[in-house]
Amino acid sequence: MDTPYSISRLAKAAEIPTTTVRYYERIGLVEPDSRSQGNYRLYSIETLHKLKFIRAAQAIGFTLSDVRTLLGAGNDHPSCGDVQELIQNRLTDIAGRVRDLRHVQKVLKKALANCQKSAPQERCHVLADLGHQ
Repeated sequence: MDTPYSISRLAKAAEIPTTTVRYYERIGLVEPDSRSQGNYRLYSIETLHKLKFIRAAQAIGFTLSDVRTLLGAGNDHPSCGDVQELIQNRLTDIAGRVRDLRHVQKVLKKALANCQKSAPQERCHVLADLGHQ
């Protein structure tokens, strides 16, 4: 192993808290490659790459369960079909969130239009309207 990383050095290089590294270790996404004589966890560059992969996958919407599949749980590399299914599931989730955001946008635009009809010093009726949504 090239210059092993301590947990703090690994976390800093991956730009995540050490608690996150420990959590990923606890749920089986990463594991230390060895231990120092003082029993400190030591990690390899491959673990750093794995952490960066996890962060990138999460940034585009994959769950930790998805990441486990993408990393090949039990050394079983996922097939293209498995990956396509995960991507399709994420796209379905995103479509739902976009639909929800469009609804929020519509409600806010209506509230703003109603608010703009009132004089600035009058009592705002938007707050009462939101209670009836």
